[in-house]
Amino acid sequence: MDPSTSKESKGNRNNISSKDMIFRADKIDLKSLDLQLSKVWSKNFETQKKPREPWEIDPTKLQLLNLLAQGSYGTLYRATYDGQDVAVKLLDWEDGTRTAAEAVEIRSLFTQEVSVWYKLSHPNITNFVGASMGASQLKTPERSTNLPPLSCCVVVEYLPGGTLKNYLFKNRIKKLPFKVVIQLALDLAKGLSYLHAQRIVHRDVKAENMLIGSERTLKIADFGVARVEANNPCEMTGTTGTLGYMAPEVLEGKPYNRKCDVYSFGVCVWEIYCCDLPYPDISFADMTSAVVKQNLRPDIPRCCPSSLANIMKRCWDANPNKRPEMDELVRLLESIDTTRGGGMIPEDQSPGCFCFAPSRGP
Repeated sequence: MDPSTSKESKGNRNNISSKDMIFRADKIDLKSLDLQLSKVWSKNFETQKKPREPWEIDPTKLQLLNLLAQGSYGTLYRATYDGQDVAVKLLDWEDGTRTAAEAVEIRSLFTQEVSVWYKLSHPNITNFVGASMGASQLKTPERSTNLPPLSCCVVVEYLPGGTLKNYLFKNRIKKLPFKVVIQLALDLAKGLSYLHAQRIVHRDVKAENMLIGSERTLKIADFGVARVEANNPCEMTGTTGTLGYMAPEVLEGKPYNRKCDVYSFGVCVWEIYCCDLPYPDISFADMTSAVVKQNLRPDIPRCCPSSLANIMKRCWDANPNKRPEMDELVRLLESIDTTRGGGMIPEDQSPGCFCFAPSRGP
């Protein structure tokens, strides 16, 4: 470039007065300006946007239909996703009751849950459809406004039978035929056996976390506190789970492993057989102490076949090393003969057993 030209251009810029820098608004091409800004912002957004996780779904394809349940864990809806009948669990980290640190922890647990769940595939595990870290654009049936910005959702297959807990409650008076008891226990055993084979410990095995599908198939759900089993047992401590189902070593805060699921399984089998609550008249504080120090366990009815009673007793042994593995429990349940009936009620008959009299539980 000619030096004289450069100096001239520089001189012209220096000679521009502030008056010359003023523009008339009606002379500005706003459409062209909007287009240019849109391109810049879009480019910046694309460069900053995080890559999608393999389990992420498109929330715009999700249509919430009706409320199914609500609790501290979140809100459960029936919905459709891309034409498929699904259930949606919504979590809101900005409900005004949590600190910023608690919100971060919940977000971390959410990511942990879906990261575990989306890799699983088994007839006795609830099918995971996907999840979204941003569900703020969803509109719930009971509110016309969008959800808070940090809302998220987990989408799974819809199972019409509801939870195992509700199913047992409906049968609390009549009880269940023995072959149905074994079928449900076997479904749960197979699901847990599969999880343990993947080195996953559920850590919250209970009737409320089991769902009933078509043909009364039981499926495990809710992997909110599940984790990959640690090679060093000392890495797994803390009272994770639900009182009444928690193994003694978990209640004491001692190191534990997958055998804590086996203990919880034993309590679930008792619930399935009795359609009742294991400790209806004991406070949580007394229950914890009694389970650990006094070896408190649910009362097994006299009518319970020894083949099933022995499984319960082995599962809730105080020594986790003496509890059987889940694959052994599958074989034991498969070997039980249900053709003769037995248990609380005979097949296709309404009169129930009088082992629990007067009635207990809810």
